[in-house]
Amino acid sequence: MAGRADEGPRTPMPYRGTWAEELLDQLRPSARDPRRLVAWLARAVDATVCLRGPDGALLAGEPMTLDDTVVADVLAGRISAAAFEDAVRHVRLVAVRHPGQPQSHPASTGVLAVARYTPFDRDAAEIVSHTAGVVELLLRERALTAAGRRLRRATADLRLAILQLLMVEDTVAARRVAAGLWPGLLDTDSARVYVVEGSPEDRDRLADACLDATSGQALVVRCPAMDGHVIVVSPADTAGERLRSLVGGRPGAYLGGSLRQGLEQTAGSYGQAISALAVARFRPDHAAVYAERTHPERLMDPAALHAWSADVLRALDTLPHHTRAELLATTRLGLEFTAVNAARVLGVSRNTVRARMDRVEGLLGTDFSDLTVRAVAHLALNTQAVRAQAPADGVAPGTRPVRVGDLLAGAALRTWAHDLLGRLEQDGRDLRGTLRAWIAAGGNAERAAQALGVHAQTVREHVRGAEPVLERRLLAAGADLYEVVLAHLVLGDLAAPVLGRANQGPSDAPVHG
Repeated sequence: MAGRADEGPRTPMPYRGTWAEELLDQLRPSARDPRRLVAWLARAVDATVCLRGPDGALLAGEPMTLDDTVVADVLAGRISAAAFEDAVRHVRLVAVRHPGQPQSHPASTGVLAVARYTPFDRDAAEIVSHTAGVVELLLRERALTAAGRRLRRATADLRLAILQLLMVEDTVAARRVAAGLWPGLLDTDSARVYVVEGSPEDRDRLADACLDATSGQALVVRCPAMDGHVIVVSPADTAGERLRSLVGGRPGAYLGGSLRQGLEQTAGSYGQAISALAVARFRPDHAAVYAERTHPERLMDPAALHAWSADVLRALDTLPHHTRAELLATTRLGLEFTAVNAARVLGVSRNTVRARMDRVEGLLGTDFSDLTVRAVAHLALNTQAVRAQAPADGVAPGTRPVRVGDLLAGAALRTWAHDLLGRLEQDGRDLRGTLRAWIAAGGNAERAAQALGVHAQTVREHVRGAEPVLERRLLAAGADLYEVVLAHLVLGDLAAPVLGRANQGPSDAPVHG
């Protein structure tokens, strides 16, 4: 170890003929550390060594009492080196250029101090001089590495900001932000959204691999809500196959993809990708695209559906356009995911998400704690999103408003609901009865268990058991769950909720008794 001032003179170690090789060895990628280099110098010349930054702070080595006047001259750039003796030591000071400041800036100079009990011969002086040069190289590399990390972080934050703008349907601002760094990236009306899942520890490498796979022609974002997820928004159809190949070569990685939709429907596409990701976990190739299965809204009268959704959301029409879009987009995400995850995706606090949803609740005169309300509101919001470019006219004056019961009364819709919920009857357990009670209890297993007279764990097991039968996620909020809720409403297993002006007047009775 290096000698210290209070240990007294020691017999100096003989210089090894390979000191130059050892100094070069400090530049190996695995050995590039100023602290390691300073420790090596202390051993090489049998001295106490310290490295101070431009502000005098200790960067490496051991604290050392030095002549403040001489140190100040070196730090100020008035001299580049100094040698002096105190009562017991021989001291060498060498200026070290510290990166991060203009070269002419005096405060950009640090100092390498070396003190030993025997005079510095030519070899020792040469080792100190060459080491100072290597120290400068290592400090410069460390500064460049830190700058590179800051640049990558800033770029990642910018990508996230663009995604968040797309999530709230602000495509104009998203394109404007993207144009500065990625010209042409969002010069499209539609795109697909993919979610690539891996381990949280591997996510940075996974994101880099996604960037490489898409050749920089996609928006690649580390998901702010799920630590293991990478979100890819790609206008190019070729991205899907490239990402499939990427996932196929990475154990424990999965891919879910959406259908191609308008950029203003990015939030809905993200929900589709998440739904497909759940399916991908059971696929041998670990990849799935959102299935074009029969969705209940496609079995409804389009004119009635559009008029109903416009009428339900009419209370928001008096708001400024930006405020209205913000409330609708936040509520749509809040119904798809938890408030916490929606907040992370949007880049706001969960209290902001809840406040916006509370405001929409008040305007609609309803309660989102009711799963039937959430399902019907989800239907209205998604219908509005599809019609965003050509808003529906709503209900003509003097005509009876379209109500939820009117939408759910079609024969095709009833057949769909029978087929879907009928699958549950093939199980020996009463999955259908448990699921109905669980939905009626707002998705609360304890309350459903009390109503059924069973244990809460039984309720959870039944709901979980219904998921593969229905091929839909139920324990997580989102489109899958709301389709199952609508099926219950269609068959009259649950009463249709009151929602907005379209349902004012007498409460809707069950569609089918």
